[in-house]
Amino acid sequence: MQKRENRDQTLELFRTFFKIGAFTFGGGYAMIELIKQETVFEHHWISEEDILDVVAIAESTPGPIAINSATFIGYKVAGIRGSLAATAGVVLPSFVIIYVISFVLKQFEQLLAVRYAFFGIRAAVLALILQALLSMYRACPKGKMEYLVMAAAFLAVAVFDGNVLIVIVCAACIGLAYTHLVRRKEQA
Repeated sequence: MQKRENRDQTLELFRTFFKIGAFTFGGGYAMIELIKQETVFEHHWISEEDILDVVAIAESTPGPIAINSATFIGYKVAGIRGSLAATAGVVLPSFVIIYVISFVLKQFEQLLAVRYAFFGIRAAVLALILQALLSMYRACPKGKMEYLVMAAAFLAVAVFDGNVLIVIVCAACIGLAYTHLVRRKEQA
């Protein structure tokens, strides 16, 4: 009975992440909101707080955020088989689409309708990324220190073209140090 449940869950992970991979344009950040909808609200595999951890881990590890998120969630839900199923599910649609497009793109890229379609897709992707940003913002703690770290990270990356990984590691260290200091003050 346990094997059947594991197989069903693995198949459901594949189906869910296949759907996410097939119907989300614009890469990992555009997928975050759909990943949240499917894994938190639809299947209840992870909590709303967990999605922030998933994004943080997926962003700070090498590789595309969508694949890292799928792998992490799949592993959390069903171990190694789950991580393989979720990863395959999120990658397969893009692979097939790119494979097919590679044969016909040169013939169609000059068509006005195709260029307008991509213009519309880019606008929709921007909306999805903004929705993910707002959703993550609502779930984050909000205090003076959090706003200070957020502003510093934004400036470091957007204005000074800082390395994203270094900024994330620095923000994590600041968060750890700040939390440690706050707890020491509370205990004193």
